[in-house]
Amino acid sequence: MISENVKDKVLSPQDLRKILNADNMEIVKLCRKASIVPQKDENGKTYFSMEEARLLKQAKESKKEVMPKSSSQVVVNTLLSSLKKMEDNMTTSITDTLTESLTRVLDERLEGMDEVVVELIRCKTENENLKNKVNELNKENYRLKNTLNSYKPFAFGLFVKKQEDDILL
Repeated sequence: MISENVKDKVLSPQDLRKILNADNMEIVKLCRKASIVPQKDENGKTYFSMEEARLLKQAKESKKEVMPKSSSQVVVNTLLSSLKKMEDNMTTSITDTLTESLTRVLDERLEGMDEVVVELIRCKTENENLKNKVNELNKENYRLKNTLNSYKPFAFGLFVKKQEDDILL
């Protein structure tokens, strides 16, 4: 209970001047050095807690800049975590937007491709059939020419049939 009363005790600026043996300007500098913001009561009067007075006394005794590690580290950690959250949100948002856009564009572009592929397969099949037909007609043409060439003119418009060449294609 006693330690709670000591922690809860508040000091006026006059009390703080006596404790620190400093004027108002020096107290303002020490407050900046220790990152302490004076508190105000309901009437608008400034007061300091015992912990703040202790930190100000340490700041006065030490020549280097004193900032409570806990408050500076909290600020840094808070900034880092909020930056990380912002980065994650932006990355997620951009990735989702790009994925949706890309999917939509690909769907639009590929929409008619099924019909094109079916038509291409049909044309390829028809082309193969026509090639086979051309080959068959070439074979038949060769046989007919061979048969025609096997007839040699004889006399008076008569023809004699010689043996045909049996070359297979």
